[in-house]
Amino acid sequence: MVSAVNNGVELSNSPTDGISALQFSPTDPTLLLAASWDKKVRLYNVASDQLRTEWTQKSPVLDVCFSSANQCFSVGIDRKLKGMDLEASRETVIGSHEDAIRCVVHAKHTGQLMTGSWDKHVGVWDPRSNASLGKYAQPEKVFSMDVVDYTLVVAMAGRTLHVYDIRNMKETLQPRESAMKYMTRTLRCMPNGRGFVSGSIEGRVAVEFFDPSKEAQAKKYAFKCHRETIDEVEYIYAVNAVAFHPVHGTFATGGSDGTVNVWDGNNRKRLRPYLQYPTGVSALAFNCDGTYLAVASSYAFDEGEKDHPPDSIYVKTISETECRPKTVPAQA
Repeated sequence: MVSAVNNGVELSNSPTDGISALQFSPTDPTLLLAASWDKKVRLYNVASDQLRTEWTQKSPVLDVCFSSANQCFSVGIDRKLKGMDLEASRETVIGSHEDAIRCVVHAKHTGQLMTGSWDKHVGVWDPRSNASLGKYAQPEKVFSMDVVDYTLVVAMAGRTLHVYDIRNMKETLQPRESAMKYMTRTLRCMPNGRGFVSGSIEGRVAVEFFDPSKEAQAKKYAFKCHRETIDEVEYIYAVNAVAFHPVHGTFATGGSDGTVNVWDGNNRKRLRPYLQYPTGVSALAFNCDGTYLAVASSYAFDEGEKDHPPDSIYVKTISETECRPKTVPAQA
């Protein structure tokens, strides 16, 4: 690998333009997918610092996901959902939207794919038959979404959130408004299926729960992060990425300030900050066993066109206790 730093090791052959998404294999802890604005999808072996393969698209790639160790998918500006067979190195067009596709997720309980587009629709697809299972109109452009068990959460422009049971996409289970005052940039579901965490452009993170009861909703909260004060002036940075540790259920956030923080959501505590990366953090991903955290150091053009450090992917080895939540003393 190229260079070792306290915040991990920089991969060779990093993307040459903005890094839009990172995703580890669901079963192989060393395989990492990266999507970028340089129109490429890259597959890395992070343990050996090897670029296994890459696919070149006609337009920038905005998101990627795995469905299995040998099958992955990409979406982007070209409006197409594409499947890639890692064993046969074969690419297939599964379907399309009327505008750019911002995000794609795989629901392991049903085997289906969900896409969220700027055409204000969520698409549902069967990758086994390359069939469309329906498109469902949304009130705004889709910016981020995630699925856990049978629950899909869609974050849109205008602070709108929709929660669906993917077994009945014709009906919105819970139409919501974000707990934050400004636009949602990223959203990820809790691994235990109880709720989700979202980050906004205004340096704030919200922790929310699916259970509609008053008791459960009373537990939701939001907090400020990815901010700094210099000479009594507060600088606020977007929260671009959220990733959950698959074992401990704690989560990491990455912001345009170039920092990554690890949080214990249950106890409302920051477990640790990492040293600043060369530029803003645009994407994060833990691997399937929680031993690696991949960090995309990539300027997100928050301040428009300007000189910035090159785009890089860092892989940090996570110790057994690094993301473990703090224990809460038993109540007497």
